[in-house]
Amino acid sequence: MSSPDSGTVDELSTGEEGFRIRHAELALGYGGAGDPDDPDQVQAMQMVLHLPKADPPPRSALLAAAAASAVALCLDERVGPDGPWAQRYLAWKRSRIRKVARRARGAQWLAAGEVDGVTVEIGGAQARAFVPSAVGEVDPRIKKLQIGGTDLEHDDPGPPDPTLPVLWVNSKLGMTLGKSAAQVGHASMLLAAALRPEDAYRWAQREFHCAVREADPAQWQTWTDQVAAGGAVAVRDAGFTEIAPGSLTVIAVPPESW
Repeated sequence: MSSPDSGTVDELSTGEEGFRIRHAELALGYGGAGDPDDPDQVQAMQMVLHLPKADPPPRSALLAAAAASAVALCLDERVGPDGPWAQRYLAWKRSRIRKVARRARGAQWLAAGEVDGVTVEIGGAQARAFVPSAVGEVDPRIKKLQIGGTDLEHDDPGPPDPTLPVLWVNSKLGMTLGKSAAQVGHASMLLAAALRPEDAYRWAQREFHCAVREADPAQWQTWTDQVAAGGAVAVRDAGFTEIAPGSLTVIAVPPESW
């Protein structure tokens, strides 16, 4: 997989220059700053998964929507220089990256749509990523939503679309839906950052749609080998919740055509 600095940025047209600037910021990576002394000032991106009580969406589709919404927010024009979300986004991106996945249905979901963020729908599943903030300053309409609780059965949606990135989840870890949503969100960000700007822009034209699949041990070994060869990117968890620090949780694989 080519680095984000390879290729010619000049291939991007003038109308895409803003995207190139936002992509360059994402490609710088994140983190570097330690946590503040006040735990209420820890920065986090809140995410909400739409989980209607009747006829909930497939787990794989909901996770794909969560992944797409996270990276879509990171490359939204409103996080760019002088954008209305820039300050909040950069404060989070330059701290220790955290995401918190919550669930909503009915009126709660409608209310969540009024809070600054980006919603993506994939296969009938919807998820919304919100502009990051200090955890003590989360909008009340989001803060009241449940973090744990309802999960979804693992599904087998069949072969993924070969023209889309695939995010492979390490099934051995047994992560909950919320934990998995945060991890695929990390993976989509890492993948976009590693792509050439023109490839990331092509992905953006498809609203960052992707596929999420569970990897069994044999598949996981295949993808970890691809990470070692530079053809994929992996998420290594910090270990704040559920799993041991340093665990590889998700591997993002771009389409061969990229």
